[in-house]
Amino acid sequence: MALFGRRNVLLVLLAVALVLPAVANSYQLYIGNLVLIYTLLAIGMNLLLGFAGQLAFANAAMFGIGAYGTGLLQVHFGLPFAIAFPAGALIAAAVGLAISFPALRLSGLYLALSTLAFAQFTQWIFLHWEGVTFGAGGFKTPQISFDPLPVSKPVGLYYLSLLVAVALYIFARNLVASRVGRAFVAVRDGEVAAQSLGVDLLRTKALAFGISGFYAGVAGGLYSQALNYVSPEGYDLFQIVLHKAMIVVGGMGSVAGSLLGAGIIIIVLELLRAVKGAQEIVFGGILLVFVLFLRGGLISVIQRYVKGWDEPLHAAPPRRDEPPPLAVPATPVAERAAP
Repeated sequence: MALFGRRNVLLVLLAVALVLPAVANSYQLYIGNLVLIYTLLAIGMNLLLGFAGQLAFANAAMFGIGAYGTGLLQVHFGLPFAIAFPAGALIAAAVGLAISFPALRLSGLYLALSTLAFAQFTQWIFLHWEGVTFGAGGFKTPQISFDPLPVSKPVGLYYLSLLVAVALYIFARNLVASRVGRAFVAVRDGEVAAQSLGVDLLRTKALAFGISGFYAGVAGGLYSQALNYVSPEGYDLFQIVLHKAMIVVGGMGSVAGSLLGAGIIIIVLELLRAVKGAQEIVFGGILLVFVLFLRGGLISVIQRYVKGWDEPLHAAPPRRDEPPPLAVPATPVAERAAP
């Protein structure tokens, strides 16, 4: 196994993430939590766009639906976070499934514009349905407790985000290697060819939108607790561009690229927060460089120059049921040709 293979790098990152609360201050822990949350968003976006080839702009809306769903179920119905959180994610997944049905008749620019309109309509609801969403002022989410675990709320929430991110990362890796993942890629590469191979377009697109919506909803639920506040400003047009930028920087069609892109974008933006106007300039510059010169994202550079990166995470064991090859003695050509 190569020293810098994907498995070794991921294990090192996991070890660093596990010990981070012991060495980081509260602000650094908050940034680490944001990286995990946006990694989930980027993975969901990559499954939809990078693997299934659906150019949709609804993820910011489903991110907001996950956040509002989780928070409002706690505020209006008094549900505990343990119930409101998965419920909010499932609501976002259901919205993703609903979007997939008109998507069957649309593609390319028309799909992009229709989902962008849906995202803007969703934000309009967040702003103006004041009796439910509390309007432009937003609302505070109830504090969650991790009793009887001996951890504070920031540390407990960080470890919850880490657990969810690791589980859904593994799920995404297995998904793209499965028959469903191959169907996603077939639809991306050509819908007519995919249909001729027996791929059900409606089912495949519905799965892609639903799973992507679930990832966005999970991220939204965690985000609402990380901020302890939900408002419409957090799910606007900038979020739409931000999600796309993460997979462009990391690499479309790569689960590991989603992690890489989310980490770099969030950390760079936070480092530049104190410099007025620097975030927008640097963010735009980074996006421009990758669109023009590095269309495969950083993951393509790693795959090209890091030896052993593409080695499989799990080496296939030798099959025991295969009989040993028969030893066939070499026979001279002249002897074989003799009558």
